[in-house]
Amino acid sequence: MDNKLILYMHAGSGNHGCEAIVNSLCRMIRQPAALVSYRAKEDAAYSLKGLCELIQERSFDEHRLMHVLYYGYRKLTGDGESFIRYRYGQVFKGKKAPLAISIGGDNYCYDTMLSDLRLANAVFNQCGTRTVLLGCSIEPKLLQRKDILEDLSRYHTIIARESITCQALQDAFSGEGKGQKPYILCFPDPAFTLKADKLPLPEGFAEGNTVGINVSPMIQDNEKKAGITMACYQELIRYIIQNTDMQIALIPHVVWGNNDDRKPIRKLYEMFADSGRVVEIGDASCEELKGYIGSCRLFVGARTHATIAAYSSCVPTLVVGYSVKARGIARDLFGTEENYVLPVQSLKESGDLVNGFKWIFDRQQEIRHRLMEIMPSYKEQALLTGKEVDRLWEEFSRQQEI
Repeated sequence: MDNKLILYMHAGSGNHGCEAIVNSLCRMIRQPAALVSYRAKEDAAYSLKGLCELIQERSFDEHRLMHVLYYGYRKLTGDGESFIRYRYGQVFKGKKAPLAISIGGDNYCYDTMLSDLRLANAVFNQCGTRTVLLGCSIEPKLLQRKDILEDLSRYHTIIARESITCQALQDAFSGEGKGQKPYILCFPDPAFTLKADKLPLPEGFAEGNTVGINVSPMIQDNEKKAGITMACYQELIRYIIQNTDMQIALIPHVVWGNNDDRKPIRKLYEMFADSGRVVEIGDASCEELKGYIGSCRLFVGARTHATIAAYSSCVPTLVVGYSVKARGIARDLFGTEENYVLPVQSLKESGDLVNGFKWIFDRQQEIRHRLMEIMPSYKEQALLTGKEVDRLWEEFSRQQEI
């Protein structure tokens, strides 16, 4: 891949958080980028077409014979990285790229992704391409695993997007006898700089007097009490209708078939459609969704990048979270995650989300003022990610030429 920065571990823009990271990063950097994507057609349908070269990963699902051949080869040789070399295909042809960026997000929070992350990191390093893990959140307890530390040590640089992950990484790689250590930096998620595309608001969406609500199957999967998430969201919508004059906009942020926000959103809409107070927003690009979210008075969100869109638009936000990413981002913005993040695992009664919402509602002016005060400098810090990537590209390009 001559003269192209490689972006990889991207699952597709139907997850508009993944789209937002790539979109905002490509607008920061000077170097043209090539994105290796699991769903390149999906990326072209949203906002990434024209921002970077889109490369479709090769899939064994469509080439059964190749899968059998590679499986046999791997069994005989123990060459686990061969699967990655096949999937990424043309990336490894010709002159090797000086730098490859693992679009981190919360990839390391999912057991199903750990093997591919390790293999891809190893393949790039074996062929002389330096790697960077960018915009990541990692659960601190995961860093107790030797295999994870060995993988992370292969990255030249790791850019954490919040301070909990950054501190955990620094602690994990501190002391003598730790071997190779990556450079560890902490910059806000690139998506804080994402531009908003404001479309005409649908009927029933009152600009500046609408509560945006996002719910996801992911938080439902992490609930401790079966059905409590939807019960809490239903009670919240009922409370807003009965006790305020605000409208409600149900806004999806991931639309994959097996993980589709629109499914729980449709159920909520059908329950309250007759009230005339609820609007259902359809699928759109990350920039367009940020436009809708930024037009809200308050926001209650489950998806991390839906809440980043709200924070960066200075909309007071309650996060229904389940992992380190929600806690870390809120702590960096407000000095604490308490009251700003409601862990889905803590939901026990149907009124729990209403209670969390009331706290945000009662302090909305104070929260909005805090966000307006901090956001310009916070976005400037986020832009440092692009400057660091440009610096590393220039450094490794020079080394490759020597």
